[in-house]
Formats: sequence, C-alpha cells, structure tokens
Amino acid sequence: MKLTVVGGGSTYTPELVDGFARLRDTLPIEELVLVDPAADRLELVGGLARRIFARQGHTGRIVTTSDLDAGVDGADAVLLQLRVGGQAAREKDETWPLECGCIGQETTGAGGLAKALRTVPVVLDIAERVRRANPRAWIIDFTNPVGIVTRALLRAGHRAVGLCNVAIGFQRKFAALLDTAPAEVHLAHVGLNHLTWETGVRLGGPDGADVLPALLAEHGEAIAADVRLPRPLLESLGVVPSYYLRYYYAHDEVVRELRTKPSRAAEVAAMERELLAMYGDPALDEKPALLAKRGGAFYSEAAVDLAAALLGGGGSPYQVVNTLNRGTLPFLPDDAVIEVQAAVGPDGPVPLPVPALDPLFSGLIANVTAYEDLALDAALRGGRDRVFRALLAHPLIGQYAYADALTDRLVAHNREHLAWA
Repeated sequence: MKLTVVGGGSTYTPELVDGFARLRDTLPIEELVLVDPAADRLELVGGLARRIFARQGHTGRIVTTSDLDAGVDGADAVLLQLRVGGQAAREKDETWPLECGCIGQETTGAGGLAKALRTVPVVLDIAERVRRANPRAWIIDFTNPVGIVTRALLRAGHRAVGLCNVAIGFQRKFAALLDTAPAEVHLAHVGLNHLTWETGVRLGGPDGADVLPALLAEHGEAIAADVRLPRPLLESLGVVPSYYLRYYYAHDEVVRELRTKPSRAAEVAAMERELLAMYGDPALDEKPALLAKRGGAFYSEAAVDLAAALLGGGGSPYQVVNTLNRGTLPFLPDDAVIEVQAAVGPDGPVPLPVPALDPLFSGLIANVTAYEDLALDAALRGGRDRVFRALLAHPLIGQYAYADALTDRLVAHNREHLAWA
C-alpha cells in the first residue's frame, strides 16, 4: 500500500506518522511519501518520520519529494494537509476582519472565505494530477475549510472524503468522562464542518442507549469549559455544540478577546519554529510533547481509521466524515457537503439517517450552506461581486457595509493568490 501526504513538510506530520506506526496492523503502509515544496522543512520532518518508524519497528519506506507528480504516482490514497500562503496568510486572515468588527478566524467568516479562495484552485489542480496517476485513488482532505474544499472535490468528480478531528476529540473526551473505551462511544454528530452539534452520545453503536443527558447533568461544567460556552446554554440546547459555535453564539465577546491578544497564527508560527528545531535533532525519535499544543489532536487515528475503511482493510464501521448530503438533511441540496456519522467502506461513505433537527440548528446549517455555495462559486470563478455576495450571505457578517469593506480587504491581502484580482 502506498499512501501520499501532500503538505508533508507540515509540523503536523509527525503526529500523523506516529499514528501510522502505532496502528500499522490497521493500515499496513509499505510506502509513505511526504510531498512538500519547502525542501528544508521537508527534510527535517522526513528525518524525524523515519526515526519514528524505526523506533516503533515499522518496516515501511518513507520517501520525501518536492515533485508532486512523482509523489502521487501509484498512490492508493492521498491525504491533503496544505496551507496556501503559510502562516503569514493565516495571520492576515485572523486580523483584517477585526478592523470591521467581525471574527478573524482561518476557517470561519471572512478569513475562512479568504482561505477558501486561495485553496480551492490549488487543491483541484492536485486532485487532477492524482486522478491522472491513479483514477481509483481516494483523496482524504484535512485542508481547511474542509467543507468547501471537499465540496469542490466532489463536484469535480473526485473520489474524496473530508476529515476533521472535532468529532474524534469529543469521542475521546466523552469516553474518559464515562470511563469506557472510545470505540464504545458513538456520537450523534450532525451539521457542517466547523458547525456541528453532538445531539446524542450512544454506547455500543448507533442503536445504543443515549447517555448525553446524564453526561450534561454530571459533567456539564467540564464540557461547558471545554467548548467555552456557559453551562446553562448547553442545558437549554440539550446538545453539545462544537467550540466553533462560540463564534456564532458569542460573536461580540470573541471579537473583543481577539482584539486584546496575539493571533493564533502568531502563536503557531512561534511554536513551529521551536518544533522544527526539535525535528532537526538526530536523537529525537518520537513526536515531542509540544506538538500536542499545535492542534490536530487525534488526527492521526482518525486518518488511519478512514484510510483503512476506504481501502478495504478494516477501520471502524461508522465514522464522522464530510460527504455529500444525498437527502440526509432534507432541507439541504443533495450536493451539499455535511459532517455526519457514516458507514464507510471501499465504495465510500454512506451517511446514517439523522432525526429531524430543531429549527435552531437546521436554520443555521441552511444559512451557512448557502454561504458555502456562494463561496465555492467565488473560488471557482472569481470576481469581486462574487466575493461580496458570499460575505453578505454569511451569518457572521450580513450587513452590506461590512461585506463591502471586507471584500476590499480580502482582495488587497490576497491579490498574489487570486488569479483574477
């Protein structure tokens, strides 16, 4: 089995490699290819990756290359974890929206749209090369904004599935609170990427007993602190929102916070410099503890599980993925991309049925889906007016004066990445 990681020079990659090494019985990789245009970073990450494999007794071969076509040639699965523009672009995404009193965040609001505009054309080019190299290869997208990027891939006819670590993070946290194995915790997870709610927590599988009410009653304070929302709100909703819902439910509060502290991009950039220095140490043969602060917790385990299921070698029978709606949420178009539990196998994911949703949730899902449709149109066809329409449709923006000012800032800060600008 050959697996390729595009964006293999990321400081995330040792987390992924550690999972490949530990879970080699689930996903027996014979060749792992790390592709990245940044040769200096790639060699540091690749060196540590080889030492991790050696320490854990993995016999697979690790190859590093800046040649995308060579890297994806013959790959059975390709993982995408790239960041167009790097942390410098992320720093801008997190700051210029604040000038208009709007959230500055890399996947949500105006910053998320900027990232989508930079990313979609690049990802589609990569996907076409993957298709030429192996039409049966699966593309697993971890590149944000996952929902929009995955929708672009699926609309273009690629064999693609989107992946996020929010659900597996909740699964692990709830399992610890329940003192049970993570595999016993089945989430009723529903929504869009970075716009999801846990509407149930079932033990043993999708038909198991729902213990979410008991979890909220016994551990409400801890859960509320984790998602940074008040416990009374969670009790009122009767569900657990992902922490990304804080941008919607406490928008102005978050804007005030973001204006008074360094951006997350600045924090991550400093962390990456420290991590890369560590990776260059030839004595280091395991992922450093600092990597846990970088983000992406449990990404490797989710990626192994998904790749194994898609390639027919195992994996959990049910997994939370980003895939086509196909009537699962009847208030959305069939070609919308939703994030839900699905049965995953070699033919791809099939979403499990979702009970009717409270309008409080379905209304916001429908609104953001409409924004994502306009965002994808802007990413594919370009043009100031399309960018403006997408921003005007976003529920975190919505006012024409804000949308107009944000459009100008978005274009000004991203001109080098926008072919039409």
